[in-house]
Amino acid sequence: MKTISAADANHHFSRLLNAVSGGESVTVLSRGKPVAVLSPAAGDATERKEARRKLLTRLHSQTPTGEARDWRRDDLYGDTLMWDALILAVAAENRCRVLV
Repeated sequence: MKTISAADANHHFSRLLNAVSGGESVTVLSRGKPVAVLSPAAGDATERKEARRKLLTRLHSQTPTGEARDWRRDDLYGDTLMWDALILAVAAENRCRVLV
């Protein structure tokens, strides 16, 4: 990542914007300390698709943890006692408390 002083950023702002629009990230320093990072505003759609593809590939390659869950909608929403039991079971599985 490139760095530039605040004074130089002010004097050469159009060049700085050209560098950032070209995909470069620039850290702006004031008295030698970083105060801002300028980076491109939006990622390319192909970058997002590639990141999504990598994430899904990684998730599909991992072994699922815990027991298989074959719940049906009726099991979850049919009666409130079942719903309460499910909440408590999930909380116990994840070692957390349910505050009411």
